[in-house]
Amino acid sequence: MARCAARLLAERGLTVVSGLAEGVDAAAHREALALGARTVAVLGTGIRRSYPPANRDLQGQIAARDLVVSQFYPDQPPTKTTFPLRNVTMSGYGLATIVAEAGEHSGSRIQARRAADHGRRVILSERVVAATSWGGVMASEPGAAAVRSERELADAIDQVLNDSSENLLAALGLAWA
Repeated sequence: MARCAARLLAERGLTVVSGLAEGVDAAAHREALALGARTVAVLGTGIRRSYPPANRDLQGQIAARDLVVSQFYPDQPPTKTTFPLRNVTMSGYGLATIVAEAGEHSGSRIQARRAADHGRRVILSERVVAATSWGGVMASEPGAAAVRSERELADAIDQVLNDSSENLLAALGLAWA
């Protein structure tokens, strides 16, 4: 689902924002790069670190073409608190959080909760909803959507865009009833 989500975001001219972790994060970044789409890597370490070390080259590719950011001192090593803080940053940075895979006590859970707190949309794969107690609860909350297919994911992303456009126009005093 991560590669599919990255492709759908790219098709809409949106930026893929992810945490450069192994697995779905790296897959989303790689797909964005392959498609020529924008991608932002938000690090859970200082900017002069690469974590996991296996993603050093990927971090370099993103830095050369797009954006790598960190809220930590440049040489900050990874700790058990830096990654949850990184997830909170990502939750506020994007229009929505898409959770493709997650465990019961994962950083994705933190990010999804904080995204909802920030008033952002949360899109959960049906797999996350079925495999976690928090996913099932969150899927029933306002602003959250559970998706089972690529078409449903595309529709959920389009809904985020429509809502965001309407809110922006209203904030600028340009919306009408």
